[in-house]
Amino acid sequence: MADFLADNNQCGQNILRLVSRGNAIIAELLRLADFVPPVFRFETRADQIKYGDIIADFSYFNTTDFFDSRIESRVELQDLDEEFRENNIEILTRFYQVFASVHKYVTDLNRYLEDLEEGIYIQQTMESVLLNEDGKQLMCEALYLYGAMLLVLDTKIDGVVRERLLVSYYRYSAQKAAAGDSNIDDVCKLLRSTGFTNTPGSKRPQQYPESYFARVPVNVEYVDMVIGRLRSDDLYNQIAAYPQPEHRSAALATQASMLYVILYFQPDILNSQQAKMREIVDKHFPDNWVISVYMGMVVNLLDAWTPYKAAMIALNNTLSPNNIREQSIKYAQKVEKLMPVLTKYLKEGVLKEDFVLDSIQKLMNVLRDGNVTLRWLMLHSAALAPSAEQIKRIKQIRDQVVADSKFNPLIVFELLLNIAHFEFKLKEMFKQMLKDKATTWEKRRSEGAEKMLDLSAVYSGTTPLSKVEKNDNLQAWFSEMSKQINSLGYDDSTSAGRKIVQLIQALEEVQEFHQLESNLQVLQYLGDTRKCLHQMIRTINIKEEV
Repeated sequence: MADFLADNNQCGQNILRLVSRGNAIIAELLRLADFVPPVFRFETRADQIKYGDIIADFSYFNTTDFFDSRIESRVELQDLDEEFRENNIEILTRFYQVFASVHKYVTDLNRYLEDLEEGIYIQQTMESVLLNEDGKQLMCEALYLYGAMLLVLDTKIDGVVRERLLVSYYRYSAQKAAAGDSNIDDVCKLLRSTGFTNTPGSKRPQQYPESYFARVPVNVEYVDMVIGRLRSDDLYNQIAAYPQPEHRSAALATQASMLYVILYFQPDILNSQQAKMREIVDKHFPDNWVISVYMGMVVNLLDAWTPYKAAMIALNNTLSPNNIREQSIKYAQKVEKLMPVLTKYLKEGVLKEDFVLDSIQKLMNVLRDGNVTLRWLMLHSAALAPSAEQIKRIKQIRDQVVADSKFNPLIVFELLLNIAHFEFKLKEMFKQMLKDKATTWEKRRSEGAEKMLDLSAVYSGTTPLSKVEKNDNLQAWFSEMSKQINSLGYDDSTSAGRKIVQLIQALEEVQEFHQLESNLQVLQYLGDTRKCLHQMIRTINIKEEV
């Protein structure tokens, strides 16, 4: 398949633009969530009394004439209504635009899927796109982002507040809505209140959030195929970055969050398909039950999956007291082990270029271990949504984690700072080494070739060196070695590396067979050349992907 994201590949470009738009919509939702005018929340009795007659939820649509005539019949209400409109129309328009963009997003996603099915994109089908590496990532992200939008909306802006915002926009922009925003009805249907609220003591509505996710149907085959990909594939090739088996759930954490969201589009799996849920939990959640869904939105699976029978059965192993204790103790031990190691590496003068190149795997393992440990401890000790905090078992589990892991916020914070500092230093060193890679290679190659020429001159008899007799064979051999070193190419690292190893071996053999150890100066030259060649190998192995 040609490059899926090529500029001339309309299929790839369309889904890429859609996903980009999805991220932008969520960013705007998160921004606006902090700027909901307080009066729409009716937080105080005074607000209710003052604005109760001009702010309404969707019940307005059943009593439109009565509501409007009540305002028109009282001058003070007309003045208040006009003042309120002038003060809030700008923010209301912005809210409506982002609400409408959520609906447009899912509409465009459905249209894209229809185009794929109908063969609009030549030689592209849903199956072929999901076989392409970029394609499957974007297809999974497209659905996940829609689900994330809905969750962000309901978590950050209460349903009744959304309704009041939409009704106010509808009233104040009636002509505009009638002329240009013909889908305002669809937007209202999608974003009407779900009954969910984050306030302490509130109960979760029946069939939430699956009924919310089903308001605009999405192609079922597409949902199934995306879930299949997320279940079976390493979507972002993260296992290569986290090669240790114990880090697998951290490596797959991003797609685990995506899977959590997307499963609500197919609640039957959560409810009744035990085999699939067991596979999902065993792969993605064997040692973790608190996940980050999107930018700081943290979810406890015990709270989220309580209504779903198959999901809870699958989660039982993860949430067993023994497993919780085992994981907590494991990460407590890791903290104790990591702190002195990081302190040692962060001492001035320890992280030198030669040391880093020689110990890169060891350093990367420390970095991985540190990040995984930090992530687990921060997530599993985090405070949750007020509604989740009311659940007794969730509090018990978190208390057990805090006790068994000897959780100390100050130590975790210190670990965070140390890992960040360590990672920054390593990154900066590698950036510099990558920048200087070609120069260093040339320098070492020139040094090595020069040493060989010097030895060639010594054995030719033209350069006097104590106790070294003229030897034409060695002169020719060292001269040839100089040429071989000079011929080493920088571009083909595999070939160059193999050749350098052979040259190092040849230098060791010539030292042994010709008994050159007797002359310390010759020995020094040979040692320096081998050192240059070793450094060339390390230099050429510096890559952006460590």
